[in-house]
Amino acid sequence: MIVKETKLKECFLLEPKVFGDDRGYFLESYNQNAFNELTGLDVQFVQDNESFSTRGVLRGLHFQRGEHAQAKLVRVIQGSVLDIAVDLRKDSDTFGEYIAVELNSDNKKQLFVPRGFAHGFVVLSETALFSYKCDNFYNKASEGGIIYNDNTLNIDWKIEASELIISEKDVILPNFENVIL
Repeated sequence: MIVKETKLKECFLLEPKVFGDDRGYFLESYNQNAFNELTGLDVQFVQDNESFSTRGVLRGLHFQRGEHAQAKLVRVIQGSVLDIAVDLRKDSDTFGEYIAVELNSDNKKQLFVPRGFAHGFVVLSETALFSYKCDNFYNKASEGGIIYNDNTLNIDWKIEASELIISEKDVILPNFENVIL
């Protein structure tokens, strides 16, 4: 596995070694010892989640507050998404900055999103199967979010606004400047 730190501290892009031949391919999608050694972190994942979505579905930007904050290791099993991580750590040099990474079934890249970040993605392909590990259990009372079209963040989602499919819950999320952590 190749691990690259992004411009956001402790937010890593992971590229697994893929072994392919005429039968298909094999890859190790996660190895706790390798992950912890290569990132310098000690992360214990406790929950796996999966979502299936169609083109234009935008999920996010979501986070968990306080003791229920979650780090996530995200990947795409089928299809393609534009994945977004926003640094919400007020003491961070990159507070309020984000990265955008295309994750897809061809590049097999994964993104590690640490605690203290908002996360979201939009589906670029006809469909996408999205999988992620969390290091803390979901807690409804601790959930928060940022509106996808926040003017401060100014995220280019790579899809026209008219094509986006967004849940009722996500279209009423607050702006970045009004987020309560």
